Amino acid sequence: MSQGMNQPENLYDAPSDQQLLNRSTARSSTASAEDTHLVDLLRQGDEQTFAMLIDRYHSTLLRLALMYVMVHAVAEEVVQETWLGVLKGLSRFEGRSSFKTWLFHILTNCAKTRAQREKRSIPFSSLASDDPEQPEYAVEPDRFLGADQEWPGHWVSFPANWDNMPESRLISQETRQHVLAAIDMLPAHQRAVVQLRDVEGWTAEETCNLLGISETNQRVLLHRGRSKVRKAVEAYFDEEGK
Repeated sequence: MSQGMNQPENLYDAPSDQQLLNRSTARSSTASAEDTHLVDLLRQGDEQTFAMLIDRYHSTLLRLALMYVMVHAVAEEVVQETWLGVLKGLSRFEGRSSFKTWLFHILTNCAKTRAQREKRSIPFSSLASDDPEQPEYAVEPDRFLGADQEWPGHWVSFPANWDNMPESRLISQETRQHVLAAIDMLPAHQRAVVQLRDVEGWTAEETCNLLGISETNQRVLLHRGRSKVRKAVEAYFDEEGK
């Protein structure tokens, strides 16, 4: 088995609560009262609660699965395996990790196992290869004055200022769809970080722990991904305003 692909003895333990506790902050790793209540409902067979969780997390689980298995149909199967894993593992959930953290570790373990079966056993950390020392233009160089001009490095054209844009337009469903579409177009490693941080509201530490990347790499991936999304949304607003 390749480096980074080691599996726990029981896939649905994913990993042990104690391991999660050791590498996360108390706030992010300890189950909240809401988590405890949610798990109790699931143990009682509450179908409405289970359906709510699927609605809340399915799209993010699918996007993350696609980091490992690439093929959409296979990623869907990985997500289904994850939900089965949740049901099978409920008796072992002790509350020393948040439900969300536990759920996503089940997903990554399922995805890694399936990736190995599909002979794609590449750890996410190797995909997240954005080198902080290697330049990648967040903004096109031609938007800045050249070295031979009076104010080299200064803006030729400033980024669009959205402060005066009606809030209804910024938060409209159509704008949201364009943002999500822009995220889906990102390279896989940038897409995962932006999805977790900006769509799901994960902390930097939670994101690093789940994806197995350094804080520096996470920060670079987030900045580059956000810059590309902003560029796409800016183009959408410009086109809409014509």
